[in-house]
Amino acid sequence: MKAPAKKRRYTGSKSRYAYGTARVHAMRVKLFPPETYTKMLMMALPELARFIEESEYKAEVDELARKHSGIDLIEFATHLNLARTFVKLTEMTMGEPHDLIVEYLRRWDIREIKTVLRGKLSGASEEEILRVLVPSGELSLDFLQTLVRKPSVDEVIAALKGTLYYEIIKDIDYSESLMKLEDALDKFYYVRMVEIVSRITGSSLYLRVIQMEIDVANLKTIFRLRNAGISGTRALEYIIPNGLYLSDKDIEKLINVPFEDFVTLLNKYPYWSAISDIVTDRVESLSKVEVRLDKFLNEHVWKTSTTYPLTVLPMLGYMLSKDTEVTNIQAIARGKEAGLPEAIIKDHLIL
Repeated sequence: MKAPAKKRRYTGSKSRYAYGTARVHAMRVKLFPPETYTKMLMMALPELARFIEESEYKAEVDELARKHSGIDLIEFATHLNLARTFVKLTEMTMGEPHDLIVEYLRRWDIREIKTVLRGKLSGASEEEILRVLVPSGELSLDFLQTLVRKPSVDEVIAALKGTLYYEIIKDIDYSESLMKLEDALDKFYYVRMVEIVSRITGSSLYLRVIQMEIDVANLKTIFRLRNAGISGTRALEYIIPNGLYLSDKDIEKLINVPFEDFVTLLNKYPYWSAISDIVTDRVESLSKVEVRLDKFLNEHVWKTSTTYPLTVLPMLGYMLSKDTEVTNIQAIARGKEAGLPEAIIKDHLIL
């Protein structure tokens, strides 16, 4: 019988958390407050670009302005700033905080792999794919550019040989869609995170956050599956194990019951408060539901991080907030370019 894994202990971890928390506090006061987004919603695209250039993104805007303009400049500059910010976090931490942040940032490796795969399958140009890459995990920009230059999905997968992700997806049939590939990568990430965090002494708060992320990811999947008319065993294949509030039995019910019963069952969980006004006898907008769930998760992490400063949660809360800031800026820019009303753009912001 295999011996249970030992809990990991780190010498001086509290002081390392205190240092990381202090550094992150200085960084997060520079994040845009909610009222800034209200101002941005009233700006035309050129004015928005100038505003971004005069903010914390100035260095990246100035660096890229010779090659790009307009919305391209906004997207490239904000993504570059985000990547550099996350790299900075790994460089300024040591021991347990550093290890946890590195593991957390593997989600960006997976996000980039999925972005490249989707781009290849849809026939997007290399430039279009590169625009949305944020090399913040272990996969370098050079490596990601190598993936982007591969002409097909099969060759992208083959080029992943030697990474953690190759064995996960090499034998998956994606002929119908990339959903199975993406699902396998997401499962790998969360199963690995739960396993690693569970082995670290005093990590129960962080573990709860990871498990809540799993719940949110599963709820998003359930809404998509129901919308696509997929249920039963086939639907369960896309579910990530080890959530916080949603057990296997709960998920099976949510997938298979009629929609009225589905809504009734959702009332049992804390996530319902975030979406109750937009999920009644139908779902008008899956994107709205997903934004609301993300907001619920971000608020939970933010509140918990301020209560428990000597943990990795303040750093995690900052990373989520920084990612949200970039997502909001880009959503406003795209909405302005498309000529969407302010109210519609605002619905897709996480404030």
